Amino acid sequence: MKNVSVYNEKGINVDKKMVHNLVKMICTGMNLHLNSLEINFVNTETLTKINRDYLEHNYATDIITFDYSGEKNNLDGEIFISFRDAFENSKKYHVTVDNELLRLIVHGILHLVGHDDTTVAKRKKMKLIEDEYVSKLNNFTKGLTFRK
Repeated sequence: MKNVSVYNEKGINVDKKMVHNLVKMICTGMNLHLNSLEINFVNTETLTKINRDYLEHNYATDIITFDYSGEKNNLDGEIFISFRDAFENSKKYHVTVDNELLRLIVHGILHLVGHDDTTVAKRKKMKLIEDEYVSKLNNFTKGLTFRK
């Protein structure tokens, strides 16, 4: 998928082609136009620095998105995912790392098309959509992460 760029920070191994395929399936399912999407798998320190420098939040988080389109159904932005936080979340919620990474990719895309999780009601709505896509696409994530 030419409009998607995937970057792994040193020491992180996520299958870029598989991420492309997952994004394509998510966009098709949500009827989204993909202008440009960059997905970055980074360490906790990098994401904490981005959170502090760009959002003025001095704490760690598992995902940050930057929306450049401002339009619903038009994807143009960046997603930064903390691989370490995804790993820790997978243990906490008793799911695979691949499953948690899929959830974070879906979560990021939802933010880019206008969903937010600033209230309990909005969080619940977003979680329902996340769960739907994770359930639909979970079988396509086997081997998303690998060791070199």
